[in-house]
Amino acid sequence: MPASGAPFSQVVTDDHYAYLAGIVAADFPAGQAVLGDPAGETRAVMQAIREILAELGLSCSDVVRADVHLSNLDYFDQMDKAYRQFFDDDAFPARTTTESPRLFGGASVEITVQARLKD
Repeated sequence: MPASGAPFSQVVTDDHYAYLAGIVAADFPAGQAVLGDPAGETRAVMQAIREILAELGLSCSDVVRADVHLSNLDYFDQMDKAYRQFFDDDAFPARTTTESPRLFGGASVEITVQARLKD
């Protein structure tokens, strides 16, 4: 992820969990190419999340909670189809999906996750 001057941390950990800040495709140059395509944005964001988790020695199977913000709830099925590709055997984390009409950079999808750290 590119460095940001905004007053937040991209990842915070405690003794048990890693908390990732919300990510949109507009956050990184390669993701900007898919802006406007909810499925493409979801794949780009989930790939970025996968890479951040890997840096922590984690994978998507360690995610216990996800919050998905869509600029329009009509994008739900497109997002959902792309999102499910990142989890094995239907072992999905708890998830909340809401409509948030003004996401950063004109994005259609923003995803935040919480993952359990390994012992």
